Amino acid sequence: MINAEVQKSGAESTLSVIRKFSRKVQGTGLIQTVRKGRYYARNTSKTVSKKRALKRIQRNDNRQQLIKEGKLIEEVKRGRRPIGSAAQASQQQTTGAQGGAGRSSGLGESTPIAR
Repeated sequence: MINAEVQKSGAESTLSVIRKFSRKVQGTGLIQTVRKGRYYARNTSKTVSKKRALKRIQRNDNRQQLIKEGKLIEEVKRGRRPIGSAAQASQQQTTGAQGGAGRSSGLGESTPIAR
């Protein structure tokens, strides 16, 4: 346990005593140690992590089985595709006949740029 004690001397103002106290607390390093341990999370045991992994594998297998049987519709994953993806190449081939330049400026093709 760390004690930080400050005495008011003479005609010292309350604000200066508070400043002195906060400097003393900072000097002890107590705030830094508390902030370091703020987001500490214990490691899970091997048994728990293995059980979670087995449940995840079993859930995934059940889902794949339902998709095969047609009881569940496979969802298309959303998100950004890599630049060299096959879907983008096929899209460029279709727009290539129309004279597309690959990447647009983001302003729209018919939008005039004001200068």
